[in-house]
Amino acid sequence: MTIKIGERLPESTLAEFVETESEGCALGPNTFQVADLVKGKKIAIFGLPGAYTPTCSAQHVPGYVKNFAEFKSAGVDEIWCISVNDAFVMGAWGRDQKATGAVRMMADGNAAFSKALGLDADFSKFGMGTRSQRYSMLVEDGVVKQLNVEQGGGFEVSNAETMLKQLA
Repeated sequence: MTIKIGERLPESTLAEFVETESEGCALGPNTFQVADLVKGKKIAIFGLPGAYTPTCSAQHVPGYVKNFAEFKSAGVDEIWCISVNDAFVMGAWGRDQKATGAVRMMADGNAAFSKALGLDADFSKFGMGTRSQRYSMLVEDGVVKQLNVEQGGGFEVSNAETMLKQLA
């Protein structure tokens, strides 16, 4: 069952490779409760099949990085990229994409969050196992306000531009 607009995000954890040690966050992979991260915040989330994959690297992440200032002006507190990869890969990919400070690269290593959302996908035929579908959502205080799920491998509705129009 896919999550719907008006529903609360499921209880789950995500991991992030933290580049700079701070109070409560060690250098390296840190695991966070989703409910704690979303409390009182407006977050633009986009999910995608995999780090370093063609559409994800050439269009999806760059669009959100490029439009970071516009998201902030529209009242978005954070932007998250979620993929079924480990935190080390997501950290390296974030550095490669120059996403640091703009997009939080969140690892859903075992696809638990993607499955709980009902937005997982079987990419076994490509040798990639269980992955995330390509989507975007706007979440306010843990509740889904917008949800855009791509159909058939497309890249039409989960891009940064569509989310910005929905925020206007």
